[in-house]
Amino acid sequence: MPGKKIYFAIVLCILLVAGFLTTSFVSFYVARQSLEQQIAESTLPLTSDNIYSEIQRDLLQPIFISSLMAQDTFVRDWTLAGENDPEQIIRYLGEIQMRYDTVTSYFISDKTRNYYHPTGVIKQVSEDDPADFWYFQARDDQKPYEINVDHDTADRSRLAVFVNYQVRDYDGNVIGITGVGLSVNSVTRLIETYQKRYGRTIYFVDLEGRITLHGSGFGTSETLHDRNGIRVHATQILTSPGSSITYEDHGETYFVNSRLVPEFGWLLLVEQKEHIGDQKIETTFLINIAVSLLITAIVGIAAYLTIRNYQSRLEELASRDKLTGACNRQVFDLVFEGVAKSCKRRAEPLGVVCIDLDEFKEVNDTFGHPGGDATLKEVATTIRRHSRESDTLCRWGGDEFILLLPGLSRQEAMTKAREISDAIREHPVRFGRDTILVTVSAGITEYRDGEEFETLITRVDNALYTAKNAGRDHISVA
Repeated sequence: MPGKKIYFAIVLCILLVAGFLTTSFVSFYVARQSLEQQIAESTLPLTSDNIYSEIQRDLLQPIFISSLMAQDTFVRDWTLAGENDPEQIIRYLGEIQMRYDTVTSYFISDKTRNYYHPTGVIKQVSEDDPADFWYFQARDDQKPYEINVDHDTADRSRLAVFVNYQVRDYDGNVIGITGVGLSVNSVTRLIETYQKRYGRTIYFVDLEGRITLHGSGFGTSETLHDRNGIRVHATQILTSPGSSITYEDHGETYFVNSRLVPEFGWLLLVEQKEHIGDQKIETTFLINIAVSLLITAIVGIAAYLTIRNYQSRLEELASRDKLTGACNRQVFDLVFEGVAKSCKRRAEPLGVVCIDLDEFKEVNDTFGHPGGDATLKEVATTIRRHSRESDTLCRWGGDEFILLLPGLSRQEAMTKAREISDAIREHPVRFGRDTILVTVSAGITEYRDGEEFETLITRVDNALYTAKNAGRDHISVA
């Protein structure tokens, strides 16, 4: 039976673990899929919107400054008047650079091709010089301005973001290009700020797929087609003003959201690794597994203890007489077999006493069955009080008991029976206001090695019958 209880507890634990694991895994994968969907459809687009708004605030200022310069009547009038005093435009550009904290400011006249700078006239631009290609491109462009990343003409070692704005006369003809430049390092610092704030990789590409600006940890890719994993989606990104994609690279899943920044003509790309958002879900999943195992262990132990206690209770109810607490007749033969084997192993005698209440019918007739029940309970209590822990008491019939006395011979069993008989006689049963006088008769015998159980019972029963025939309160030895 102990094996069956453990087996049941193990099966219950396996079922609980299977249920908990199934629920946890399903919840984990559903949560991860939901997170992926949220990242692709909500989180990244929202981040892109926030970054775009901040770009408008931080990077569109040069466009605004260049626009003011291009619309400034001083610039136009000075140019149309023949550029007579270069110091005037030089001072003007110096004021712009100082007031708006730009790395450079400039004006190129289309008539004289002079490149005016706060430090003076740097050069004359020429169509034959590849370094001046940007000027002619900006001059002939249909848009009023362009943004490009290039080396500063005043300092070729310095890379800057330039806003080139067309200056037109009052008839709408282009008479030059003016603008300001921002240090690439300052723009990169803005990107670094965004990356730290949002925990994502942020970079810009132009419509040709060239990577124009990026922060740290980006790698060495110069174009979108060079970037592992995302290259297969490059065409989709470059031909769409906004898209959301997912790609794999070295076993990692990346979510990408792109958005066109029309003021720059660039695409803003925001990337996020799956594990960044997935980490909390995995932690929660592991916690759920740990809690599930703990609950399973507790339930398993509780189930085992409950079943053990319940089984013990059932066994007790099945093997014990409900009224007296003595073992019942149905299990006595099993109990006797165990006691007999134990005595044989230790080479000890086994005394057997059969006790019967004298004239018990009169007790029932006088005091009713409640009185009879009280008498039986008190007699059984007295017998146990004068017995050892190794002795076994069985209610054999209505008012008949059998007492097994391992280690006691027939004569020793008779002494014990006399002790019990005297105690019962000397302690009447209290029943309400009445006192019930009780005596018992007993038959004594000793188990013989190899003897059948039925033979032993017949012999001790005959001894009891002899005692009963002798009158009340007698003991007979078989």
